[in-house]
Amino acid sequence: MKADKTVDFHIKSGWHAISRMYNSYAAPFDMTMAIGYVLLNIDKKKGTPATKIAPALGLEARSLTRMLKSLEDKKWIRREIDEDDRRVVNVYLTEEGKRKRDIAREGVILFNDAIYEKIGEEKLSVFFEVMQKINEVVNNDTANYKAENLAEEMVVE
Repeated sequence: MKADKTVDFHIKSGWHAISRMYNSYAAPFDMTMAIGYVLLNIDKKKGTPATKIAPALGLEARSLTRMLKSLEDKKWIRREIDEDDRRVVNVYLTEEGKRKRDIAREGVILFNDAIYEKIGEEKLSVFFEVMQKINEVVNNDTANYKAENLAEEMVVE
């Protein structure tokens, strides 16, 4: 099967194109796409527990820890230990962090507006439905088990 006929090829190449576009947009603001997504996942008013950010973005905890340290050094965020549960560290946006978050949000809105304008709501609705089904297949233990069995059957001894 040719790569351009596979589902994962189109998802991956599309994501890489989006990532490059967001990084180009973010660079003049001393940001990256990853930093923008972290900032967007911190509640502007109440802050967010650090442990909730990594899973929301599919990041490894170590990667997030390094990124939070960098954002803290830039004074875009501050971390505080929760008064009720000392095991929890909450992340809050500083005024500069809120400004950077707004820049990231604007980039997402511009991109989404352009996509809706070019593709249309009806086709995007189908796209969202298809992506939801793909996620169900990927996250379904039965499908993963079948994939593992298939891989074992394909091994030539």
